[in-house]
Amino acid sequence: MTASLLACGIDPTRSIIFQQSQVSEHAELSWVLGCLTSMPRLRHLPQWKMKTKEKREGSVGLFTYPVLQAADILLYRSTHVPVGEDQLQHLELAQDVARIFNNRFGELFPEPQALLSASCRVKSLRDPTSKMSKSDPQRLATVYLTDSPDDIVLKFRKAVTDFTSEVTFDPEHRPGVSNLVAIHAAVSGQSLEETVHSARGLDTAHYKQVVADAVIQRVAPIQQEIARLQADRGHLESVLSHGAERARQLAAPLLAEVRKHVGFS
Repeated sequence: MTASLLACGIDPTRSIIFQQSQVSEHAELSWVLGCLTSMPRLRHLPQWKMKTKEKREGSVGLFTYPVLQAADILLYRSTHVPVGEDQLQHLELAQDVARIFNNRFGELFPEPQALLSASCRVKSLRDPTSKMSKSDPQRLATVYLTDSPDDIVLKFRKAVTDFTSEVTFDPEHRPGVSNLVAIHAAVSGQSLEETVHSARGLDTAHYKQVVADAVIQRVAPIQQEIARLQADRGHLESVLSHGAERARQLAAPLLAEVRKHVGFS
């Protein structure tokens, strides 16, 4: 994960990259915030409903995970958070918890606002009504940064579309083809309109290959950088170690303020 973040352009001199488990303040703040969060509020969050529907049961860790997410955000007094549309309800929980804490114990946390990407949400290649997810059990549903060119071609060739050959963007009526267009636009830097125009005259079978080629071209330099970074494990460990120290320097004073506001000695 660290290698992937760095390869994608995250600069550790400008951003703090660290393992959450190495900064214990996250867990402690999560417990405090959990005392301000009701069980009905958590039961209505989409991740809990989806996971428990699949498995017919869920762990306490999964149930309270959105509170930990709120702690991750509020611990650094974040004002804006880049999220996908599927995480908006979890961010709203962070806003609610910040408001509850401030009202009960005094102003401390800003209410974080969402930063949404201009790109459309990427959907599963096997079920274009659901988001693409690394936890999807279907191997052909998700494209990974580390996938080989052959794997990427196979996944797009098997992508679910429909029986109309023309390439159009109509998420409501043609979710599969529209997902391909959205992915193509995202990796090429074109608008959706430009992407559809560039595919004029292609049927969906040929267009799948075009999208696969575009994805391969876009991720190739990232894959090369990931391989280079993974070969230097010492550097990756150093980035995480320095990141954890910088994160603790920010987190510790804030948690001390939380303790003071709450009344812990």
